[in-house]
Amino acid sequence: MAAGKRKRGRVLTVSGRNKLNEAIEAWKRKNKQDATNSSIAGEVPHGMGLETVSKIRQGRPTDLTKIKDLFASLNLDLKDDDYAYPEAGSARETEPTEPAGEIEFPQGQVALNSPLYIERPPIEQRCYQTVMRPGSPIRIKAPKQMGKTSLMSRILDRASEKGFQIATVDFQIIDKAVLTDLDRFLKWFCAYVGRQLKLENKIEDYWDPIFGSKVNCYDYFEKNILAKTDTPLALGLDEVDRIFEYRDIAEDFLGLLRSWHEEAKRNQTWQKLRLILTYSTEMYIPLDINQSPFNVGLPVELPEFDRRQVQDLAERHRLNLSGDRIEQLMDMVGGHPYLVRVALYHLADNNTDLDALLKNAPTEAGAYSDRLRRHLSNLEANPDLAAAMKQVVDSESIPLKPTVAYKLNSMGLTKQQEGDRVRVRCRLYREYFRSHL
Repeated sequence: MAAGKRKRGRVLTVSGRNKLNEAIEAWKRKNKQDATNSSIAGEVPHGMGLETVSKIRQGRPTDLTKIKDLFASLNLDLKDDDYAYPEAGSARETEPTEPAGEIEFPQGQVALNSPLYIERPPIEQRCYQTVMRPGSPIRIKAPKQMGKTSLMSRILDRASEKGFQIATVDFQIIDKAVLTDLDRFLKWFCAYVGRQLKLENKIEDYWDPIFGSKVNCYDYFEKNILAKTDTPLALGLDEVDRIFEYRDIAEDFLGLLRSWHEEAKRNQTWQKLRLILTYSTEMYIPLDINQSPFNVGLPVELPEFDRRQVQDLAERHRLNLSGDRIEQLMDMVGGHPYLVRVALYHLADNNTDLDALLKNAPTEAGAYSDRLRRHLSNLEANPDLAAAMKQVVDSESIPLKPTVAYKLNSMGLTKQQEGDRVRVRCRLYREYFRSHL
């Protein structure tokens, strides 16, 4: 720093931000309330302005004594590597206050300790409350890469903190061969859950062909899994819609899940089971209303981010984007969490500015080129889907067959409107597929 140049406060580094966010999350759980700037400011013994709390949390330059006061109020020890000088010219909209290499690339679920997870109130708190209730499934529905798995992992983490056993089944990892036979699938399911809970595999002891696969699965789950623990079991079933295309298995397995929910109403052993399901869209195969798990428990439909949430996420990327610039970004990609994060990552990485990013977005030279090509390849492999998507991008909204609408919605390319009408999800997809289909 040049001699005599004023030091403009300090900013939190990645380690400092993670430490602060973890402490705030712990504060939220302890006090059972949202961690607003007002509530956090109230923890500082001598008081602190809301703007000061906001600046610290957003990574804007703040007086070091204020950062120390905030850390102390949360019983944190501020280390030298928790803060740094802001770089010169921090008012530029694409300048992060820390090395770009430390910014998380948007891929897969958002880690539990990540500062980039954006809550969508009151969804998280309702889920945390529901998982504590016996026999209350949680059903999280949203297109791909909207944050279903990230939310589920946080529900399971909260359950674990309360002493629950937890297990997760990702339906994307199941071999196709397993999904061709109900008996084999249910054996796999029981064994896989048991392995995560470190239970001995006793499938053959409980599997009697006289009773059929579903009764055997029920018996095994009750006696060799639920009966083996004194605490509830939170079981996450991720990407359940993977089995929808295997109709026979889907109908029997989903009916089994519903029967477990009904059993919990009269059986204390089954009250230990807390199911969390994620899926992209409703099953397009009709299910008996009394055999479906999709009309019981807590329904959660994840919305896109609103303008305030996108602004918050931009600030967590250490970007100084005005309200008008946020609107420009959302005009291209909407509030889709993954699409927004890709844009912010590239801006924070300092390899482009917003004008260039938006200009190139629907092209092969843009930040979304790999994703767009994958979608195009999937559509071209299914001519009916490609033809339907072509109709969608050329219209404001159109009616589609339920099976076609289901597939396009689950891919995240379209949005369901009233009745059977759909429209394209965002301008990015409209512009790209208009020129490629």
